[in-house]
Amino acid sequence: MKLSGADILVRCLKEQGVDTLFGYPGGTVLDIYDAIYRDGTLRHILTAHEQGAAHAADGYARATGRTGVVIATSGPGATNLVTGIATAYMDSSPLVAITGNVTVANLGRDSFQEVDIAGITMPVTKHNYIVKDIRELAPTIREAFYIANAGRKGPVLVDIPKNIQTELCEYEEKKAERHAPRRVEESALEAVRAALAKAKRPLIIAGGGCIGSGASENLLRFAKILLAPVSATLMGLGAYPASDEQFLGLIGMHGTDASAKAFRRADAVIACGMRFSDRVAGDRVKFRAGKTVIQFDIDAAEIDKNVPVDIAVMADIDEILKALLPTLKQADRKDWLKETAAYKEYEAANFDSSLPTYKILSALRSFTDADTPVVTDVGQHQMWAAQYCRIERPRRFISSGGLGTMGFGLGAAIGACAGTGRQTVLVTGDGCFHMNLNELCTAVSQKLPLVILLMDNNALGMVRQWQTLFYGKRYSQTTLDRRTDYVRLAEAFGAKGMTIAGEADILPVLKAAFAEPGPVLVDCKIGIDDKVLPMIAPGKSFDEIMTKLQ
Repeated sequence: MKLSGADILVRCLKEQGVDTLFGYPGGTVLDIYDAIYRDGTLRHILTAHEQGAAHAADGYARATGRTGVVIATSGPGATNLVTGIATAYMDSSPLVAITGNVTVANLGRDSFQEVDIAGITMPVTKHNYIVKDIRELAPTIREAFYIANAGRKGPVLVDIPKNIQTELCEYEEKKAERHAPRRVEESALEAVRAALAKAKRPLIIAGGGCIGSGASENLLRFAKILLAPVSATLMGLGAYPASDEQFLGLIGMHGTDASAKAFRRADAVIACGMRFSDRVAGDRVKFRAGKTVIQFDIDAAEIDKNVPVDIAVMADIDEILKALLPTLKQADRKDWLKETAAYKEYEAANFDSSLPTYKILSALRSFTDADTPVVTDVGQHQMWAAQYCRIERPRRFISSGGLGTMGFGLGAAIGACAGTGRQTVLVTGDGCFHMNLNELCTAVSQKLPLVILLMDNNALGMVRQWQTLFYGKRYSQTTLDRRTDYVRLAEAFGAKGMTIAGEADILPVLKAAFAEPGPVLVDCKIGIDDKVLPMIAPGKSFDEIMTKLQ
């Protein structure tokens, strides 16, 4: 059967199980959009900007575990995707970006809205393509989805010139190809078993790879057999239930005191699907001092990259745990768990619960459940959400970790909400929200049940915190002094607007917000100098930071 390239693309997307697309039409993708229209079975969410579409596709992927798909036209449409693609790349999110381009004959002639998007995105994609032969279109789309999901997941871009979309070619339907898991080396497992048998105080650190591989159930079993406490990186939140007695919380720069103490005392660290980023590992020499470091990771490039490890097992995290669990004996480390439980108790007893953000985010528990997606932007509010929102299940905490993309949140929340069909919470700040607030019109037009908690401190809070601690309180360009009326802004977009001005407003306003069927923006007034603590900054000691705070 002969079909046009645009129709072949639509057929291939459906082969891959795609049911939702995010994007923005333009001249070089009109044939693709016409094919989508004529097909009539794919849900397309039109955003206000291509960057918002990329973040939405990313949020959809993170929340559902399926591949996110975004479409943009050539030139500025394609370049507007780049930040979203890079965000997905840093956090290993499966994304297929489809861009149009000028005809093959006009490539390289500086044609209207021509840009080498494959060249531009080469450093931030797993792979990318320019399809110059209609016969290669279907195989390329299939390969793009395969690569996006094989091994360490990530984004792939396919650039389709306009003439390829209109030319005709034979099409034959094929089933989506699934990648085979990498074999777990028995010699590596034997080394792990020997090291775990010797360890008296092991600590498990769960990273985003645990979520990407679907390893949460086996991770819980692993921790129970080892009788080891568990900490999580920002990307790993939700991989292990926050309510479990062995969970110590976030680890790293703004991690819990209990995680920091347990790490210092641990004689073995089992890093599961985490890359030892500077925000977690800090000084690579000090990190591993006095410890046996074991790394489970699917990506060989991550082994020894940031922290030299003693034992490495390269495979899918869930496959590693499946192979390892039947061979492990139940450990007896009750004294170690008792010690780490005391760290948690001490931290809870000395916690300052007066922070407005803590009161607001803690109150969320009365209106949400374990399946509620919580999405964040980047900054202080992101760390508060990571610290205070108790994430019980995988794919329910969605945040930009590696790239730290301000403006990520609203688009990602739209994708997560659309993908799960569940009421979704976005925790953002006034700095981040101003970057992509245009996507509020998308949430309204889609009638999405989205509750936006905007932490309004009139500042770029995280940068101001650093300026307070390390730059002599010289607040260079971090006080916003904007006059935005967020309630009226929300209403202008067609959403509901509400305000939390003090503690007495928290419960009644949240109750009203969560009762709304569509988007709600809650302006949460907080202090300009509220800080995220604990804080361990690279190159700074804890004592130095605490001295500056006194």
